[in-house]
Amino acid sequence: MSLNGTYEKELAFQADRRRATVEFIKIVSDLWYDKSIELVLFRNQLIDKNVSEILNLHEYAGEFVQKPISIFDSVEIAQAIKNLDLPPAKLDIGKLTYEFHIEDQKYSAADFVANKLKDAYNNESIKPKDVVLYGFGRIGRLVARELMSKTGKGSQLRLRAIVTRGAVDETVLEKRASLLRNDSVHGDFSGTVSTDPKNNALIINGTTVSIISANSPEEIDYTAYGIKNALVIDNTGAFRDKEALSRLLKSKGADKVLLTAPGKGIPNIVYGVNHLDNNPDKIKIFSAASCTTNAITPVLKAVEDTYGVVSGHLETIHAYTNDQNLVDNFHKKYRRGRAAGLNMVITETGAGSAVAKALPALEGKLTSNAIRVPVPNGSLAILNLNLEKETSVESMNTIMKKYALEGDLVEQIKYEMSDELVSSDIIGSSAPSIYDSKATIVRPDGKNVVLYIWYDNEYGYSHQVIRLAKYIAKVRRYTYY
Repeated sequence: MSLNGTYEKELAFQADRRRATVEFIKIVSDLWYDKSIELVLFRNQLIDKNVSEILNLHEYAGEFVQKPISIFDSVEIAQAIKNLDLPPAKLDIGKLTYEFHIEDQKYSAADFVANKLKDAYNNESIKPKDVVLYGFGRIGRLVARELMSKTGKGSQLRLRAIVTRGAVDETVLEKRASLLRNDSVHGDFSGTVSTDPKNNALIINGTTVSIISANSPEEIDYTAYGIKNALVIDNTGAFRDKEALSRLLKSKGADKVLLTAPGKGIPNIVYGVNHLDNNPDKIKIFSAASCTTNAITPVLKAVEDTYGVVSGHLETIHAYTNDQNLVDNFHKKYRRGRAAGLNMVITETGAGSAVAKALPALEGKLTSNAIRVPVPNGSLAILNLNLEKETSVESMNTIMKKYALEGDLVEQIKYEMSDELVSSDIIGSSAPSIYDSKATIVRPDGKNVVLYIWYDNEYGYSHQVIRLAKYIAKVRRYTYY
């Protein structure tokens, strides 16, 4: 075939791929909005993705499992899912397609999918849960974005109100709306946000979210806004122990509280690691721990369960935060007063000791420190670990890939294979732990390893908060990972 003939054939194939992707996007949307069934591709979100993004995710999926996964396969499996009368669910179409190939297509796609998802019909029905965001800072706004983008038919978490301090008027509402619409790090919100000054509310994707002004939680009556038995997600940082957080339960209409920071006297939970140890029927107040704790604990669990950890040190290279100063000025903590955008700043982190709350086997085994660096988001944890059993770079990477592909930590660990990975590349990752397989170091004796774990300290952590919120609210759907 001539070069021109080859080129024309390539063009035709690309056109077919893109047409198939458009069909796939429609099926993904129909499943979500009609049946509350969410499809993901090896934990990567598919809702609201464009054609190029979907095709890029398929390229990643093929490299990840080292077996081609084409968009044509995905369309066939997705259509088979659509034809079933399934209850609300979250399904990994990448895993389904991979398994379809592994089994040498002994069945038709329809029979294969029906057999794999037969347990979905045994899942208990769920009741939607009202959610109140107490505070509307960096994490609060990202949680709001995600909740509103994934409201669907409203069968899980329903964002009903946001509590802020200070008077609420038309100007304040518009400023709140603007901060939700536009973000210097995460880009524009893929939805609509308008204001309703008459009712002191934001209209997000056509849904009313009340803005409540309060100086203390005791004065709030959520039932006056039609809100009942709400899960209150505290993003203020003002309430950090059980006694203080209990005040949030004194609001009429509040049922449970979730703190988006480490807490004292309450369960500190890394979803995927120790959430099942804490029964939401018996506990009212929870903590989602810190972004760094959520980044390192899943990886540490995989290492501990496989090799055993004797001791180690954690160094986190962390993006600067709103706690630091833009220019040199007084700060109650040493060094944090120096200009955040100009300096690397050594500071402390409690993540090393906090891990033990989720993994008691690591109690007293880890030291930790932090360096704040001049990037607005995207952080890196470096784990220097002494192991009980010997390993190698290949063995360590194989184990981490296995945990990222199957088991209880597939939502938490993303296995990264790029030789060119830098901090800006991981912005927008929903996984709290991004394992950099190309950076792994193992000492010749096999007993010491250095692991590099990237994390979007805002977006990845926000997804962990939402995963935990769904568990607390008992609205977790049937999942197939």
